Amino acid sequence: MNSAAIHAEGLRKAYAGRGLGHGELELFAGLSFTVAQGEMVAIVGQSGAGKSSLLHLLAALDKPTAGEVWVGGIRLGGLSNRQAAEFRNRDVGYVWQFHYLMPEFTAVENVAMPLLSRGLPRGEALAKAQQWLGEVGLGDRSLHRSGELSGGEQQRVSLARALVTEPKVLLADEPTGDLDGKTAEAVFGLIRSLHQAHGLTSVLVTHNAEFAGRCDRVMTLRDRMLV
Repeated sequence: MNSAAIHAEGLRKAYAGRGLGHGELELFAGLSFTVAQGEMVAIVGQSGAGKSSLLHLLAALDKPTAGEVWVGGIRLGGLSNRQAAEFRNRDVGYVWQFHYLMPEFTAVENVAMPLLSRGLPRGEALAKAQQWLGEVGLGDRSLHRSGELSGGEQQRVSLARALVTEPKVLLADEPTGDLDGKTAEAVFGLIRSLHQAHGLTSVLVTHNAEFAGRCDRVMTLRDRMLV
């Protein structure tokens, strides 16, 4: 477990009063798996199988009904809300299907937000954000607001924002789901190249079978189990 970037043991997630007849809805149970340092893993499965919920557990955005998650040797179940927020700011980068950029701020200000929230001086935070915009190919778009960017550019900004804190783990929930085919291919290719260049450990939820097949390993969530 110590050599693993991510280790899950006996994970179960259920919601009270959401199942048929308003009984308990169990998304999955007994999930145990390890993601090695530097590995790029895809999680696939039908809608409603619990893929996003599983990713939330790996990011300490939610707590499992049972079981434990360790990321970089940190047991997430032992974290307070404040410690979980610090963990997300420090140890993981998270990319959503929707970019969630703040429209009143420029691209570089959006990317700098995680650094500003941890108290980094504004000039230093903006300089580092500018560097990461260059990494995702948007160095010349730093002063544009989100509404002035295309969908693919918005997702590139959100990727830069996820990685500006230099986390070791990248979690991405359908990062190309809202993009057309050509743009989705470009964004996936960027994620893959950044994964390799920065020695990341990456877990991606995707419906795209071709993208999943280009990851190091595919885990399928089916019938409340990983296969």
